[in-house]
Amino acid sequence: MYPLGEEERRSLLRLARQTVEEAVRGRRASPQDLATPALLEPRGAFVTLKYSGQLRGCIGNVVGTRPLHRTVQECAYLAAMRDPRFEPVRTSELPGLRIEISALSALTAIAPDQIEVGHHGLMVSLGLRRGVLLPQVPVEWKWDRERFLEETCLKAGLPANAWRHGAKIECFTAEIFSE
Repeated sequence: MYPLGEEERRSLLRLARQTVEEAVRGRRASPQDLATPALLEPRGAFVTLKYSGQLRGCIGNVVGTRPLHRTVQECAYLAAMRDPRFEPVRTSELPGLRIEISALSALTAIAPDQIEVGHHGLMVSLGLRRGVLLPQVPVEWKWDRERFLEETCLKAGLPANAWRHGAKIECFTAEIFSE
């Protein structure tokens, strides 16, 4: 996995901003080819939108199947227009909207006692259910490792203790940057 340089981070933030603004104005942003090895590498990513410090949308893909810059563009559009928890972003919100991108590493299996709060993001799955929480979430909510596991299970629609009873636990790391 290639680490992102400052210019690549700025390029992704500009791309996400442009995508959100065009989507809100009823236009779909045209695909852009940002041709550096790090931006062409297939990686998962999440785009988080905040307005006045409050969550306004967050959509992502954990598994990287497309180049990172295309994943970010798609997630930015979906976070602004299709997050089922929120109405689509309005034009009046654009000046106060802040964008955060989490560029993810690949998933790897992890034992519960190896999880580092603030360093690892989690995916817990059992059958067709899966829940994902980014590394910054337990820090923001001041959760310990056990609470982080429980909340990830709950997000999957599983009992809070499913991580103790056969649920698969995987982790990832994230390069997190924002406007």
